[in-house]
Amino acid sequence: MPPAPVPVSPTAKQPPAAERVYAHVKQAVLDRRYEGGTLLTEGDLAEAVGVSRTPVREALLRLEVEGLLKLYPKKGALVLPVSAQEIADVVETRLLVERHAVAKVVPAGKRLIARLEELLEEQKEHAAAGDLNAFAVADRCFHAEIVRAAGNGILAHLYDQLRDRQLRMGVATMHAEPDRIAKNITEHTEILTALRSGDATAAAGLVERHVSWVNNLARGEER
Repeated sequence: MPPAPVPVSPTAKQPPAAERVYAHVKQAVLDRRYEGGTLLTEGDLAEAVGVSRTPVREALLRLEVEGLLKLYPKKGALVLPVSAQEIADVVETRLLVERHAVAKVVPAGKRLIARLEELLEEQKEHAAAGDLNAFAVADRCFHAEIVRAAGNGILAHLYDQLRDRQLRMGVATMHAEPDRIAKNITEHTEILTALRSGDATAAAGLVERHVSWVNNLARGEER
């Protein structure tokens, strides 16, 4: 069953129609309400969002450019599954950025430590509530805070470009291996402990192990 449209107050100013379709489909793909392999039709999406087909086409073209969909004329748009190659590419990029960033932030300032503690508590709350989507967002934010704290705006921008892929992979892999939720919390706690103690080498090693598990899972190697 497709996601229900979000009711909007008749007095509220709505975003342009194509933007509403884009946001609707993208969020549903990222949190797996539209699974990989699902064929979306213009008619169904137009009805779900309450728009004509023209803005639907515009939104789908935009999502195809972002690599989330594949358009098939007169048929619809196929939600692309997360491939093993995509996972490998994202993990490789994350390792290059995050190993550098976590070593650079040592000694970690009080503001960064406090923010990471806050995000870790959010993860625990989302895990207890069984909200994988919110957990994945807090998980991603934990790492993004470290990257931003390193002070390299170009690297931070590059990392932010991975956001959607990271969120989608995070939800998918936690569905595939539910025990990973508790492991993520444990490993984030270890990273935070290393940052508190000022051990840059330990922090970098922990980040590498933590990030690499997604690649291991994609290859069928659980650890």
